[in-house]
Amino acid sequence: MLSLEALSPDSREDPASSKTSSPGSPLLSLTGFWSPQAEEFEQDIPQDLGPLQFVKLRKHHSLVDNAWFCDRITVQGPEALEEAAFPCYRWVQGQGVLTLPEGTARLAGESTSDEFQKHREKELKERQLIYCWGIWKEGLPLTIAADSVKDLPPDMKFHGEKRLDYEWTGKTGALEMVLKRVYTLLNSWDSLEDFDQIFWGPKSTLCEKVHQRWQDDELFGYQFLNGANPMLLRRSTSLPSRLVLPSGMEELRAQLEEELQNGSLFEADFILLDGIPANVIQGEKQYLAAPLVMLKMEPSGKLLPMVIQIQPPKASYPTPPLFLPSDPPLAWLLAKAWVRSSDFQLHQLQYHFLNTHMLAEVIAVATMRCLPGLHPVFKLLIPHTRYTMEINTRARTQVNSASGIFSQAVSTGGGPHVQLLHQALSQMTYRSLCPPEDLADRGLLGIPSALYAHDALRLWEIIARYVEGIIYLFYHGDDVVRGDPELQAWCWEITEVGLCQAQDRGENWAKRRKLFRHSAQSPLSALPFWGHDLSSPSCPPHMKHMNTIPTS
Repeated sequence: MLSLEALSPDSREDPASSKTSSPGSPLLSLTGFWSPQAEEFEQDIPQDLGPLQFVKLRKHHSLVDNAWFCDRITVQGPEALEEAAFPCYRWVQGQGVLTLPEGTARLAGESTSDEFQKHREKELKERQLIYCWGIWKEGLPLTIAADSVKDLPPDMKFHGEKRLDYEWTGKTGALEMVLKRVYTLLNSWDSLEDFDQIFWGPKSTLCEKVHQRWQDDELFGYQFLNGANPMLLRRSTSLPSRLVLPSGMEELRAQLEEELQNGSLFEADFILLDGIPANVIQGEKQYLAAPLVMLKMEPSGKLLPMVIQIQPPKASYPTPPLFLPSDPPLAWLLAKAWVRSSDFQLHQLQYHFLNTHMLAEVIAVATMRCLPGLHPVFKLLIPHTRYTMEINTRARTQVNSASGIFSQAVSTGGGPHVQLLHQALSQMTYRSLCPPEDLADRGLLGIPSALYAHDALRLWEIIARYVEGIIYLFYHGDDVVRGDPELQAWCWEITEVGLCQAQDRGENWAKRRKLFRHSAQSPLSALPFWGHDLSSPSCPPHMKHMNTIPTS
């Protein structure tokens, strides 16, 4: 059973109190019984409640003590358009009282009522006790303090339907893997066509095209522009120093220099993987490469590989071999497979997990700790942090744990992934997270066939226009920004606490609060969703042999 109290400015009650002591204070009672379905309650009140500042929501103990999730409370007055909204979007449980202020966004100190300021301060104190920082791995961005999903605040957990869908998807995927393993257990694979044995079941049109063309150079180049990881490719401004061309390759050098002069030479350098130890899976050592790919852009917009260097030169080893499209087909295909495997490592760890999931969690935790519900930035961000903490907690405890899928099936799993994340964090800059600056730095603006770049810029502009329009309603100048203690605390908590003192690494993050929202939401949608169909069929997560690469 729930009860609801409405408080007007005439009420002499402290909104933080659980008692109603003001004589004549309007009181609204609402009673309902628990139901597993969403319900909407309406009740007419004969008296005029006047302008309302707060409502109190109280859950009374019953034999079946179920929690309630309240979306919002709306009070409509007798006049047209006279309405007061009280957003909630929280669980109501236990014996406590939930106090909800009228939901109009306002900065600290803007209200004429001291009660709103008291409520903001009390709300943040309570949240800071609930949303505590935790350390997953030393030196990496901080997380919510939760060893498992059970430790998360109730408001950050999956709702019933989301949990069922998430867990059912995981179980069906695991069952499919078991069935495929049994099906292929007694059949050795003697040709590339034998891979068809694991690609049965429903397929999308895109997946089928990739399945048929995954060996093609055109698709190989296309994935750098528009695939699951379009974050690595850049236009060359000079020939990379690591690209050592031995004698006899003067023609290749001339071709590379010609493309360079024409502005049509591109590169994808996986040097971040150099020196990362490889995983050991079921007692068998795996292997990692740090390749370099040089590609040319044809007038038609096709991006085609010209040369692949699997590993950078090392003083104690011979000059690493170079692989060309003119090499025997299987040798060239193997070189491309090494590149695709390396791309998988950086995509999953640097661009997907670190730059998207971990960054979003830092923002989400800092938002809950520093911005009250009435703050306009809180209202802008909070819809885009939904489920972030549970998804990331599951990733740390189920995917990236010692017994998780990363340790069992990925070359960087089992510990090396943490080293790679440290190196990737040292290279993270605000410019690299903002599409206009990132694409400009990588020389990818104005390329008609760079579809990801076009979409990213368009989406960024749409979000920027919307967010700036809202922000300018509250911040009319830099002095207002500097004078907002809640916003300043939020920026400091993100850079100095959550991101491990990013200011000390030379990044002026606090000045760049334009759109964390894009970093938390848009790449997450763009990268993994493409990955299932476009990337997976030609993206090996681990490599078991290193016949073409000197071992270290």
